[in-house]
Amino acid sequence: MTTFYHFNFNVLDLERSLAFYKEALNLSPAREKEAPDGSFKLVFLEDEAGSPFQLELTWLRDREAPYNLGECEFHLAFHTSEYDALHARHKAMDCICFENPAMGIYFISDPDGYWIEIVPENP
Repeated sequence: MTTFYHFNFNVLDLERSLAFYKEALNLSPAREKEAPDGSFKLVFLEDEAGSPFQLELTWLRDREAPYNLGECEFHLAFHTSEYDALHARHKAMDCICFENPAMGIYFISDPDGYWIEIVPENP
């Protein structure tokens, strides 16, 4: 049997990304791994429900340039039972990058430009 485990985003500023994911989606660090020489740090974020699937943020000490995300034709999706409240929070954070009212979804963009889809619990 194979199951989903985690998904990775490489981030330029780990503290900024951790703050964003806490504020935007209530994600919190579940575990961390740091290279003995400090060259990288991995932080695995979990949702409030403690789902087994996690978001891994990878920070590389020597990385200075923003990551090239190409055409950003990939995304991570979250569903929520608090769609309207979350939409209002994201609007206040000014991180909504695309809305599709006909489909009842929208996307936010994190500090590194990764897109995250927000889907109502019962789309």
